[in-house]
Amino acid sequence: MNKSGKEQVVAELAQKLASAKASFLADYRGLNVEQVNKLRGELRGAGVDYQVAKNTLLKLAAKGTGAECLNDHLAGPTAIAIAVGDPVAPAKVLTEFAKANPKFELKAGALDGKLLSVDEIKALAELPSREVLLAKMLGSLNAPASNFVGVLAAIPRSLVQVLAAIQDKKAA
Repeated sequence: MNKSGKEQVVAELAQKLASAKASFLADYRGLNVEQVNKLRGELRGAGVDYQVAKNTLLKLAAKGTGAECLNDHLAGPTAIAIAVGDPVAPAKVLTEFAKANPKFELKAGALDGKLLSVDEIKALAELPSREVLLAKMLGSLNAPASNFVGVLAAIPRSLVQVLAAIQDKKAA
């Protein structure tokens, strides 16, 4: 690859890393093409960009981005997964793939500029997705209003029941 090609790769990576919420590094040695393509497809479905890049180019691209904390882990063959959206989805895909393929090894991750260890990536993968968390939060916000409406409806219901009991007593 010539100098202009490397500059273009660095510029593209820097742009992706600048807009990324999370980035994950992995060692892909020992995987065949079919396995790598399967992983790419799963990550693409989660809205994640996965690519293999030279460590020196990644270091140059990471300068001034949240992924700069990953520089110490750039050794050996490195693949990077860059998540612009929800960081939980790619963490789930990568950890599940690592469980199914022992040769695939997660190195580290970065979430909003904070370095994540492999254990922290696994913990992130166990979190529910953003949509599930939002649904739970909305349910929690809705519960007090529903309970309040139930209490307000109970007052007239109780009054009607008392009046019906009085009517029954007078009729008997």
